[in-house]
Amino acid sequence: MTDHRHGTGPSFGFQLYSVREVDDFLATVVERVGAAGIDGVEFAGVTAGGVDGDDPADLREALEAAGVAAAGAHVDLSAIEPDPEGVAATCRAVGCDRVVVPWLDPDHFRSGEAVDAAADRLSVAAAAMAEHGLDLHYHNHDQEFERIDGEYALDRLLAAADGVRLELDLGWAGATGADPLALLSRHADRIDLVHLKGYDGAAGTTVPVGEGDLDLSAVARAARDHGVDWVIYEAEGGADTYDTLDAAAEVGAAYFGL
Repeated sequence: MTDHRHGTGPSFGFQLYSVREVDDFLATVVERVGAAGIDGVEFAGVTAGGVDGDDPADLREALEAAGVAAAGAHVDLSAIEPDPEGVAATCRAVGCDRVVVPWLDPDHFRSGEAVDAAADRLSVAAAAMAEHGLDLHYHNHDQEFERIDGEYALDRLLAAADGVRLELDLGWAGATGADPLALLSRHADRIDLVHLKGYDGAAGTTVPVGEGDLDLSAVARAARDHGVDWVIYEAEGGADTYDTLDAAAEVGAAYFGL
């Protein structure tokens, strides 16, 4: 499932959660993403019933009109488990073949047994999505970097989870003191999607892209070298204006060939 549009480099996407407080219809936001020259969007708030209350068929039309691809869809595991067929139908309707579980709470990473149980649930969800031609990915925050028997809980999760890929969030990984590019290299065979987010290692926090310790040139090289399909810009603050989208487009143009 390769979406490269820039020769050997990754496509550049925008996580729509980054402008969640903008008071526009989602189709209008998609139009603005296309006008900014960004390749694709990653949806948030996807369920069996739609995308943040929007009709998937309408969003598919908006994507096609804007020349924007659907890079992925964030779907809570609690939405997938009771109705995998409905979730798959929503994703297919919007033209998306990658489902991303965006969060499991810290209790899932406090012991080896808890990690193994989480891996089992994700494996079942991945098998259910695969029946509908969809890949399942897991997106990390910082809780996955607890040490269990000398290794990151994230590493244990990936070793135990069958058919589950990783959407590596560089900022959250770096905020824990981990080396995000080393993680990308170590798990490259499981990574199609990368979340681009800055981090301040000394403070242990994420920061806007372009601030802090993340080397964007190194990220661009690593994403290209490891065959990543999508680098997806995400901002967790500043979600109330399109300034966030403009900042993403500047980063995409400077480092990712937009």
